[in-house]
Amino acid sequence: MNQDYVYTSEAPIGNLPNLCILADGMGGHNAGDYASRYTVETIIKSVQDSQNTSPIVVLKKAIQEANHAVLDKAGMDIDLEGMGTTVVVATQIDCELLVANVGDSRLYIASDHLRQITKDHSYVQEMVRRGKMKPEVARIHPDRNIITRAVGGGPNIEIDFFEVELREKDQVLMCSDGLTDMLEDGEIFDIIDSCKNTMDAVEELIRAANEYGGNDNITVILTDPFSSEVKKC
Repeated sequence: MNQDYVYTSEAPIGNLPNLCILADGMGGHNAGDYASRYTVETIIKSVQDSQNTSPIVVLKKAIQEANHAVLDKAGMDIDLEGMGTTVVVATQIDCELLVANVGDSRLYIASDHLRQITKDHSYVQEMVRRGKMKPEVARIHPDRNIITRAVGGGPNIEIDFFEVELREKDQVLMCSDGLTDMLEDGEIFDIIDSCKNTMDAVEELIRAANEYGGNDNITVILTDPFSSEVKKC
């Protein structure tokens, strides 16, 4: 079952010039699949309907609305009880990338190396940030997929925002942990750097993650901000 859900638009959505969303659901049976899809659909509708011209306000309200919508649905259906999802959202405005995230799905900038922009909201990464766990231990820790924030995790959702100044050769990578649990950052960068175009890179990333075990759904969005080429898988 695929509990990841992805959306990209190079065309304007509401007052945003473009939009990329990636969500990785959690919950038993169909709950994770439903949570990720419903969250993305709610965010899209909120962005489309918003009259606000501040991108941060637009995205913040959209994710908050999605959080309440997921909680409401979970409260009405016992099969959806406890469902939730990560979400990472990005929009490019000229040479600036605005990013919002909740959970442990990631956004990276690939240039001469791979730079993680988002911060994982997970148990092991909290331990790493506090100096209580080494990064190499966190990567293989049995509790590495326990997240500390999620859409649907509670009525008051905390959202991280990041603003990134893009450079000409930058590429933007968004992915679920199905990729990052299987490949180290250096391996991800080497694949992107060695491929001729974004589609080849996306296909090779997913192939490599599956070759290393493919223990989870693998979702990747790779964007070249200074061309019209956006590929997803």
